[in-house]
Amino acid sequence: MKRFVILLTVLTAGVLSLMAQASLQAKIEPIEMMIGEQAEVTLTVQAPEGSQIQWPSLKARQLLVPGVEVLAVHHPAHHTMTVLLTSFDGNLYHLPAFKVKVGGKEYKSADLALKVVEVEVDTTQLDKFFGPKDVQDNPFRWSDWALTFWLSIVLLLLLAAGYYLYLRLRDNKPIIASIKMVKRLLPHQKAMKEIEQIKADKMVSAEDPKEYYTKLTETLRRYIEERYGFSAMEMTSGEIIERLMATADQQRMDELRQLFMTADLVKFAKYSTLINENDANLVNAIDFINQTKLENMLQEEVVKPQLSVEDRRSQKARRVLKTVIAAIAVVAAVLFCYVVYNVWQLVV
Repeated sequence: MKRFVILLTVLTAGVLSLMAQASLQAKIEPIEMMIGEQAEVTLTVQAPEGSQIQWPSLKARQLLVPGVEVLAVHHPAHHTMTVLLTSFDGNLYHLPAFKVKVGGKEYKSADLALKVVEVEVDTTQLDKFFGPKDVQDNPFRWSDWALTFWLSIVLLLLLAAGYYLYLRLRDNKPIIASIKMVKRLLPHQKAMKEIEQIKADKMVSAEDPKEYYTKLTETLRRYIEERYGFSAMEMTSGEIIERLMATADQQRMDELRQLFMTADLVKFAKYSTLINENDANLVNAIDFINQTKLENMLQEEVVKPQLSVEDRRSQKARRVLKTVIAAIAVVAAVLFCYVVYNVWQLVV
């Protein structure tokens, strides 16, 4: 019985010892390849779960041995590592053992061999081989150039339309509506000029005083309207006198009232006046103008010309043409840049 227990203990210890140990296996596939082909080395570690594994430090473009280059290194699983190899020299290569540390203990794999076979060339029959090819151009495909071609046509049409509209704009001369500063007579100057004309026409001594007083009162009304700024032409004589009472002395108002009263009697009641009475009213009108005139009034008047319907239509047409030409220029510039960029992409 004691022997059985001892045997069972030894077997259990051996199994546990085997389970605690790790192992490293390496295999290469294929073991023979043509120049430039690829072979894959697979390293597999058998170790208890949770074991720390330190793989060999290999990088792409590193020479594993002279003539054999590492292309890539992958870890598809925790216990597996794959190394992709290639070679461009025909030979039988000896790949040394890979070293892996498991739980701080180093393990080595078995050595591997890789045979790289060169392409056999029969140099005695060179006519069976074609010489090197020259650089070839890419084949022309209409689908690559179609958009660029049609956009170029649109660009040319836009440029032609823009040039045509420019000629129309150039031929359609602009209408320059200049603003003029016109010298104008002051109210008292115009009134005195009209009175001089009344004297020249000898209306004072005319047999019919109606025309004389009509001209004289109209002259005074226009003067008062321009001088004082109210509508004297549309007011009665009494209304005019009432408006002027605060601006002139009593004597002037009495003389002006007498003048307007005489004029109303002549025009509406067929009143006959004497020549000296006409002269006195003329002198009173001149005195009133001289006493109330303003010398510092603005003598320049801004005259803005009135454009005809045809001129306004022409100005509107020019504004429309300018807007359309500007829009065409912007679109044409964008299309030109896009076409040039497409051509550069296709050529380069």
